[in-house]
Amino acid sequence: MQRFAMYFHLENENTFKIMKIKYGFSLILALIAFSAVTFTGCRDNTYEELTYVANVPVYMEFDVFRKSVKKTSPKELTSPGKIYFKDNFLYINENQQGVHVIDNSNPSAPNTIAFIEIPGNVDIAIKGNILYADSYIDLVAIDISDPSNPIEVDRIEDAFPNVLPMVDASFPIYGLDFTKGVVVGWDNKEVTEVIEKGSGYRGNKLYMDAIGVPQVGSGEVSIIGRTTGQGGSMARFTIFSDYMYAVHNNSLKVFNIGSTPGIIKEQEIALDRVVETIYPLDSKLFLGTTTGMLIYGLEDPSLPVYISVFEHINSCDPVVVEGNYAYVTLRSGNACNNFANQLDVVDISSIANPFLVKSYPFFNPHGLGIDNHILFICDGEAGLKVYDATDPMEINTHQLAHFDDIKTFDVIPYNGVLMLIGTDGLFQYDYSDLNDLTLLSQIPVVKP
Repeated sequence: MQRFAMYFHLENENTFKIMKIKYGFSLILALIAFSAVTFTGCRDNTYEELTYVANVPVYMEFDVFRKSVKKTSPKELTSPGKIYFKDNFLYINENQQGVHVIDNSNPSAPNTIAFIEIPGNVDIAIKGNILYADSYIDLVAIDISDPSNPIEVDRIEDAFPNVLPMVDASFPIYGLDFTKGVVVGWDNKEVTEVIEKGSGYRGNKLYMDAIGVPQVGSGEVSIIGRTTGQGGSMARFTIFSDYMYAVHNNSLKVFNIGSTPGIIKEQEIALDRVVETIYPLDSKLFLGTTTGMLIYGLEDPSLPVYISVFEHINSCDPVVVEGNYAYVTLRSGNACNNFANQLDVVDISSIANPFLVKSYPFFNPHGLGIDNHILFICDGEAGLKVYDATDPMEINTHQLAHFDDIKTFDVIPYNGVLMLIGTDGLFQYDYSDLNDLTLLSQIPVVKP
């Protein structure tokens, strides 16, 4: 419930007073007269006391936060996010908590061997024996030479400044102060403040206007070369040569990781739109943004150069590439306020002039993967759909399989094994025989 009381704001060159009116009309008149006589020429503004429910930040002190990465015993999946595969190990993000380390040398019997606590973690990438992970505002490097005993070896502070955890958008933010520590959560509390009447500015509304609804980013990585791993299409991190690239809001950040395990923060490239995902192929970066697919060249890996853009309607979109075609999913029900649910096939045979060749309707497509013309689509609550994309113009007529009983998010197809993450957990399928896709194993989500 909102409660109001009238205020007057009286100011001159050196004076600022707020007087609260509680006791009737005569006192109001007296104060107005006093203002007119004593502060000749001043400007009177009317204020109101407003009580409402807000998101109040929960802070972790910086020194505590930067000592919080550690290995613990294996945990159950409760809120899985991104997946990453390297050297027969599968790494599954536990949303904003850390990373599950799974021995996947036998996909029919995956074995969870450790959990790495990384507060605020969403994305990972691996080169050699070093795992790179976001931890709210920082980027950390973790030695996984022994995957069962990970050790933090480096950290770039404020690599992703002012990152906030997911927030309940139905309430405003109140009391946000980045000097108090790292924001690690929110309390929904009733607060009271004084605002100018009719302004509508509550809590940190000015900050909210500038950044929109704050949320932790999302992402994954794809394989380039023998030293890096492979991830899914919802990528925010990727690695090429001695450089790691991270997309963050409307920028592309570049980190030199050639002096392993050290990280050197280098170029930051401003983009003219909000970027969501990143996919690397053949010394190029394909960036999925809210309004199109950007393509950057990596002739000089330290300085990505803009090549072209494929424009589309407002949508959050992951992208994968094979041969002369990029495959982009667009979906509704997300922060991008898109109302289309479709797969776009984009001809990139001329990398400087990409163009749409076909669109296919879907239910609510999320991540996707492709391997030797076999296209895997995570269609949200409609499940996993598998297609032969040999002819990109006839994909819908060549559906190979449909698993409609799982809620899907992203996939990694690798060497005949499909690793799929969704709301219900990890699923692995053998797709070496396209006429008989077989479930190999499942690690279910356990609700707390």
